[in-house]
Amino acid sequence: MIPKAPSNGEKESGLENSLQLKQLELNSLLEVTQAINFNLPEESLYKIFYFTLIANLKIKKFALYVFDSGWSCKVNYGTKTNFKSIELDQSFFNVSKISKLEETANQFSEFDLLIPVAHKSQLLAIVFIGGLELGEENTDVSFVQTFANIITVAIENKKLARKELQQEAFRKELEIARDVQSHLFPTSLPDNTRVVIEADYLPHQSIGGDYYDYVQLTEDEFFICVADVSGKGIPAALLMSNFQACLRTMLRQTSDLKKIITELNYITRLNARGERFITFFAMIVDLKHKKARYINAGHNPAIIIQDGNPETLDSGTTILGIFEDLPFLSEEILEIKENSLLFLYTDGVTETSNIDEEEFGMERFVQLLRENTTHENQVIHKKLMEELNAFKGKIAFPDDITFVSCKIRGF
Repeated sequence: MIPKAPSNGEKESGLENSLQLKQLELNSLLEVTQAINFNLPEESLYKIFYFTLIANLKIKKFALYVFDSGWSCKVNYGTKTNFKSIELDQSFFNVSKISKLEETANQFSEFDLLIPVAHKSQLLAIVFIGGLELGEENTDVSFVQTFANIITVAIENKKLARKELQQEAFRKELEIARDVQSHLFPTSLPDNTRVVIEADYLPHQSIGGDYYDYVQLTEDEFFICVADVSGKGIPAALLMSNFQACLRTMLRQTSDLKKIITELNYITRLNARGERFITFFAMIVDLKHKKARYINAGHNPAIIIQDGNPETLDSGTTILGIFEDLPFLSEEILEIKENSLLFLYTDGVTETSNIDEEEFGMERFVQLLRENTTHENQVIHKKLMEELNAFKGKIAFPDDITFVSCKIRGF
């Protein structure tokens, strides 16, 4: 039997339907373009997709899966299953072109077609559509793919823009924290006939948790210290900033190290809420009476070398910020001799490791200081950095590194 040729009326009706569909598609593209230009939220773009497929394309059932740190269904319509609670089957991840869905035993058997949506070879979304009579003129599958691509790329660009804004905000926070931290350290250190002090600070990250300070108290007395806050980054820098402000305030009121340490412990505990702690070494040197007073609050022992003999200074108390009342708080007094060398540092020095996971350690550190006691402070610092770099090789420093040297030239 010879198939009956379509009448002129049928041809005109088909052409009219096709033109009407194209007009609806153009209107949909215009709507989504305006929405993108007006920077409407992602939910609005998903709603446009939803209503376009229902009202304009007359698609009976569909689901749109989008990748956003993981695959999830963003739009779902007309299905027996709620696909917003269904995980995407991994077998769909490698599909690169519009494909018919074979009969399966899982929920996705409701659909007829799978439409991948990619940008620069990266799969961004997958559209599932169902209830089709394949070949019917009122369903433009390629348009669904194009339309989904425009929306998902626009949403992807929104994500990238948000990420850039977050990175910019974080960068500004880092700048503020670096600026705050730069004001922690003394602007100048003494270098005269009585005393010379040299300091070096190498943060492990752009923001570190180490701190050192020097304060001239009287003509004959000065305060020197080093500290290390647990953790790194902005929180550590801000806690240390508050610590320094409290310390400087206390030094204007008293030179009693026990009172200073007690107040610092209270402030640190109050601000850190037990989540962070600070190790601290503080000393007041009295050049007139040739004495020094110190308290070590859980910090690496400072080293003093006099007449070639090294002594570690570890007496005092425990770390600050953990206990309400500091146990066994004591202040030690030392006799200070001419040409003595005091060396303060943080654990980044002794804990520097090599490729064999061996630490630089105290023994190497003390021996290096002993061999270079008679040199100028700058020379000692340079020698120490050379030794640390040679020891670690290509391994990165594990922590912030701070060291402060104080040489008593005369009284």
